[in-house]
Amino acid sequence: MSSPQSERLFVFTGGPGSGKTTLLDALAATGFAVMDEAGRGVIRQQQAIGADALPWADRARFADWMLCWELRSHALAMQRSGTVLFDRAIPDIVGYLALSRLAVPPALTRAATDFRYNATVFIAPHWPEIYVNDAERRQSPEEARRTHAAMANTYSAFGYRLVELPKTGLAERVRFVVDTLRTA
Repeated sequence: MSSPQSERLFVFTGGPGSGKTTLLDALAATGFAVMDEAGRGVIRQQQAIGADALPWADRARFADWMLCWELRSHALAMQRSGTVLFDRAIPDIVGYLALSRLAVPPALTRAATDFRYNATVFIAPHWPEIYVNDAERRQSPEEARRTHAAMANTYSAFGYRLVELPKTGLAERVRFVVDTLRTA
């Protein structure tokens, strides 16, 4: 639920293939606590057991599984002390469903409203020059661009202030985030 404690939870969002996870891995190496991305985690788990709650099989079920993951991640982060960084968060699921032209269940809207993060959200811009597909990222570059737009709209609609990550080298991005966290 929303509390002053949630002010130490910072979200990184944007389209796929824009360097979020690489940046978060680098920040984790400096000592920050990081909560893994739900989408990739759910895909790995579903593939491991031969299940179909996957974005290319059943998008609505995939969203349900991501919500369970994100609710647990939020609860675990609230038990920690200090700053916690999230590779996506609950509002990303709302954006994902909107992008997929699927209905957003009232429970998901309530979760995105009640389980809050710091008002400052880092958004990675669409960056075609670094975009690559992999076993879990099957979106086209155009869908990646649309995903960025959907996340920007969704987080703004939930009252978050977006801070765009620079399209720079990893060390510069890390420095940018650390400097921004000091003032957020």
